Amino acid sequence: MSEKKALSRSLSARHVSMIAIGGTIGTGLFLGSGESIHKAGPFILCIYLITGIFVFLMMRALGELLLSDTHKIIFIDFIKKYLGKRAGFIMGWTYWLGWLVIAMSELTAVGTYMQFWFPKVPTWIWELIFLALLYLINIVAVAAFGETEFWFALIKIVAILAIIAAAIIMLIFQVKTSRGPVRLSNLWRWGVSSGNSWQIIAAFQMAFFSFLGVEFVGVSAAETKDPFTNIPHSINSVIMRILIFYIGALMAIMTIQPWTDYSAGHSPFVQVFSGIGIKAAAGIINFVVLTAAASSLNSSLFTTGRMLFSLSKPQSYFAHLNRQLIPMRAITLSTVIVGLVVFINYLFPDGAFKLITSVASAAFLIIYIFLMLTHIKYRKSADFTKGQQLFPTPGAPYTDYLTIIFMSIIFLILLFNPETTITTIITIIWFICIYFWSFSKLN
Repeated sequence: MSEKKALSRSLSARHVSMIAIGGTIGTGLFLGSGESIHKAGPFILCIYLITGIFVFLMMRALGELLLSDTHKIIFIDFIKKYLGKRAGFIMGWTYWLGWLVIAMSELTAVGTYMQFWFPKVPTWIWELIFLALLYLINIVAVAAFGETEFWFALIKIVAILAIIAAAIIMLIFQVKTSRGPVRLSNLWRWGVSSGNSWQIIAAFQMAFFSFLGVEFVGVSAAETKDPFTNIPHSINSVIMRILIFYIGALMAIMTIQPWTDYSAGHSPFVQVFSGIGIKAAAGIINFVVLTAAASSLNSSLFTTGRMLFSLSKPQSYFAHLNRQLIPMRAITLSTVIVGLVVFINYLFPDGAFKLITSVASAAFLIIYIFLMLTHIKYRKSADFTKGQQLFPTPGAPYTDYLTIIFMSIIFLILLFNPETTITTIITIIWFICIYFWSFSKLN
């Protein structure tokens, strides 16, 4: 038998919806938005909206591909089918490596966040504990992963909704703070932006990276009970989540306190909680960002395991499924590699590790562009003309081309931004190296 066994379909609509939400809410919002606000001011709302629209169009293209063949294990399989084995090979291994690096950074973050409560306990102990727990969750049952991710996402949602609710109440009663009454005019009262034109343009890359991982719903498609119902519902709700959890949350905190009060390197959510008199603000937000990091780590183990399973040839060691129809061997290897970050943190300074993480982010941008190219090729194929077209992308193929142009512009911003030029060049070198490596593996 040359074909692989099918993965378990144990994720319910509730799980898939929360997985999709969790994929769009991460540490980029809770921690990284401070720098975005500092540079772009209230104009960041327009930046997130524009970026969110193109992310939504990408997700619609992904959804159409997924429903055209629900037997595909991961969306990389569509790249392989329509753009060729070499493109699938390059994008597949890049996607696997990118999520491994993200997992390493999130595991490092977990150890750092735990020191807030236990400063005397070494970070590596917490890193190993969280890694072991999430590994067990991922190999026990797919439903266990889905349930864990459900509660992780719920915590993040409650935190954001609490901020928005507080802003609405304070706005209605015009509650006075140390900077004056809470009014909608606080958004533009202190100007539109403190940065120059280049800093505002650079904020697009920050907004884009905040959405990194939104395609994760495509990874879980092969293990969804009812993909024809759950996948469209989850993807269509992406735009609403963007409006509520990003634009709504950022508008809320900039209404309560002047955007000029937020600074890079600090969570604006910590600052706004402190500003409204909640003394436990730091502890609350630390718990939320810890949950966000653990959620991303959980998703990373899930993704890298399925990715390695998908890349492995039938009957090979990592193409094996256990009794629960979970790629346990692939997950195990990915977990061991992620665990190496415990030793990496001893050998390399934080700056070097952040450099590697930025490389992964730039690589994801290329993967998304190839996803859109795949969708264009699919719509020109016989599969599209003969298929039922269950979930057509609005405005395609024109929206495909516009999305590719938008993402290419962000890549150029990365390339010419002095802060990210080196990481972008390293990413280009990675693609060149893996391109030549593919000749020895595919020929």
